[in-house]
Amino acid sequence: MIKSQITLKQLEAFAFVVDTGTFRAAATALGTTQPNISSRISALEMALDVTLLYRDAGSVRLTEKGRELLVLTRDILRAGEALLEAAGRQELIQERLRLGVTELVACTWLQNFLRLLRQEYPNLRVELEVDLSRQIEERLREGRLDLALQNGPFAFQATGEKALAEEPYVWVANTDLANELAGGTSVARFFDKAVLTHARHTSAARALHDLAATEGYDAGKIIHSSALSACLPMVNEGLGVALLPRSLVSEEMKDGRLQSLKSDWIAPPLSFFARFNADRAPRFVAKACEIAASVRPAEV
Repeated sequence: MIKSQITLKQLEAFAFVVDTGTFRAAATALGTTQPNISSRISALEMALDVTLLYRDAGSVRLTEKGRELLVLTRDILRAGEALLEAAGRQELIQERLRLGVTELVACTWLQNFLRLLRQEYPNLRVELEVDLSRQIEERLREGRLDLALQNGPFAFQATGEKALAEEPYVWVANTDLANELAGGTSVARFFDKAVLTHARHTSAARALHDLAATEGYDAGKIIHSSALSACLPMVNEGLGVALLPRSLVSEEMKDGRLQSLKSDWIAPPLSFFARFNADRAPRFVAKACEIAASVRPAEV
């Protein structure tokens, strides 16, 4: 019988070695030892009477047959997940989700997403990384993340991608500074103060610098921050005006600590996406992508 020859653990080890690149990394991901992973792969190769992987000084490469069987291996692992889902036993899916998010997501709707994800997969372990979007994208491309909740633009096209709600920008200042700047709409008046905004490489910062160059504004007044949350105490203290995503400052605007400023120019909204590598991701990653889209549905 096949059950005495091939196990799901062996197939899982095979897929994880390919995805992580080494036996050691696969062992870490699966919570076991490198010799155990090696044993599972060897037993699988023996049972199938094929060589799946070339071992080269710490790295691995798929054989031609291994490449063919990897596709079927992923199908079998996904079918196992589908069986548990059909039986309503998602709690038996005890995997990990390597999740990368930008700071804006972490500060706004991440908690709601994680709550719904836990309801669907009670025993799913989430390993969270919060970073700049370009860093998250690189880790996703390299296979070091399973799912990315991030804003574009992107350097590569993910095989699994779902558009999320856009994040509009708003000009804000504390009450004293807002009163001083009231009565006008020209963005030029903001450049009499410090202008707080995103890190220099972001699309909003580039658009702001392009505007300054076109209109002759003093770009030296622009203060960049790689941590958006660091802008909040500065703008609250009246150190300048700020160009920030509206959702980040919604609570401060609601309770009156910050005021929105009229302006004849605003940066284009941030376009957010849930992204994953659909060709190798387990079913629960695709489901997590759908949950993100339910929390932040894209506008039609």
